[in-house]
Amino acid sequence: MNDKLLSSKAIFDSIKHIDENGKEYWEARELQKVLEYTEWRNFEKVIDKAKKACKTNNSNVSYQFVDINKPITGGKGNTEIQERK
Repeated sequence: MNDKLLSSKAIFDSIKHIDENGKEYWEARELQKVLEYTEWRNFEKVIDKAKKACKTNNSNVSYQFVDINKPITGGKGNTEIQERK
């Protein structure tokens, strides 16, 4: 493996999560930063294209992409639940 590929693998490994069944997953908001998308709306378009590709390939979109809700603390300390992908 070349250095660039090893570096990329390390970046993705650093944000990898593992569920209670031992399955790996990544959160979109973390991927957004790693892939250097500065605005969520631009990254969300990429996610939508990936979902369409899953449908085209007869893959179960809801298995590959799971929407989650996480509390987000605002600038004044307010907490709200915001849908995240």
